[in-house]
Amino acid sequence: MSLSSQVKGGPLPWSGLLALSCAAFTAVLTELLPAGLLPAMAPRLGVTESRIGFLVTAYAAASFLAAVPLTTALRGLPRRPVLCGALLGFAVSDALVALSSSYALTFAARLLAGAMGGTLWAMLVGYAARMVPAARRGRAIAVVLAGITLALALGLPAGTALAGAVGWRAAFGSLAVLAVLLVVWVRLRVPGFPGEPPHARVPLVRVAVRPGIRPVLSVTLCLLLGHQVMYTYVAPFAAHAGYGRTGVLLAVFGAATVSGIWLTGTLVDRHLRPTLLAALALFATVLSVLGLASGAHAVLVCAVAGWGVAFGGAPTLIQTALVDVSGPADADVATSLQTTVYNAGIAAGSLTGGVTLDSLGAGALPWTALPAAVLALSTVAAGRRHAFPTVRHGAAPHGDRATASPSVPVACGAGDRAARRSVPHGEGR
Repeated sequence: MSLSSQVKGGPLPWSGLLALSCAAFTAVLTELLPAGLLPAMAPRLGVTESRIGFLVTAYAAASFLAAVPLTTALRGLPRRPVLCGALLGFAVSDALVALSSSYALTFAARLLAGAMGGTLWAMLVGYAARMVPAARRGRAIAVVLAGITLALALGLPAGTALAGAVGWRAAFGSLAVLAVLLVVWVRLRVPGFPGEPPHARVPLVRVAVRPGIRPVLSVTLCLLLGHQVMYTYVAPFAAHAGYGRTGVLLAVFGAATVSGIWLTGTLVDRHLRPTLLAALALFATVLSVLGLASGAHAVLVCAVAGWGVAFGGAPTLIQTALVDVSGPADADVATSLQTTVYNAGIAAGSLTGGVTLDSLGAGALPWTALPAAVLALSTVAAGRRHAFPTVRHGAAPHGDRATASPSVPVACGAGDRAARRSVPHGEGR
């Protein structure tokens, strides 16, 4: 399928979008798998389990620090080679972890993976947005971000089970092989896009101060902070509620996030603002219910399911809004800022939840998370003009049938060869 047919309203480029979704899947597994393998990895590397936990921290810290500078430095390069390079970086990192007997080398490999993760997450949403017309942008982003949900709901349990059956080194080795196979898939099925020439690059500061960018980033920060306060300490909260089956709660949450992604994919292109308002209102309601009635086990399980539905869809809605505000041409820069904010929210939420747990107890966690959820909801409600408008910028009112803007042909590079594509008027540079 040609790029031109995609932009003019042909079928979604499923193979390319699924390749990007698998890249998201691989990144999440690479980031979080050590958390499930602490007892197995620690003796082999001669360190305590807490130091194995620091391997997850190292990834997050490197991603936080690398997202903006690496994305800025690589803006001028063709997009597909950069994407393949990030995946190869994952392959090298996972292979080193699989082979290493040195904690220092393993830690260095995790820093490499984190830097690659910061680069990858800054690219994926913008890449998906450029592969489809504006009226179908939200659905394409939902397909790509579904890889996160599948990694959390299926990939991590499967990876942990594989490690238990054949060893943790084999689990990381499998991730390395998967990353290499993904490079082949990307080369074959993901279209190439040119880098930005120097004269066309909008400085990062100008993107950051563009109307609507800061409210979207604020909602990202508040959502992740509130979510992480609860998610990081779901086990002690479940124990506080007298419900000792934390694994059941996590399974319910994971299954519900799949439902949230599916529901969001059907609504995001036509009803982004009301769907995001509903998701954040549901999250705030769930936190109130958990604070008031978590001792009733049926209520607890239903509330966790509602939490999963809300959180499963919210990232797609927020990132679609970010691409709408920045425009696909500057989406990589905007998303690099969001990657930094996202990791800051995770760190702040985990820290805030830990302080709350130690000082006030698990019962205070929902009430600690609630103000962040309410602030996110209020920011979306107030962002009617730029960040979360009633009518999306560039999106058609009738979903897939038309785009709101005329298409104009422009010449552009496509990976290693030239191609022509049509882009909505005003999105070309």
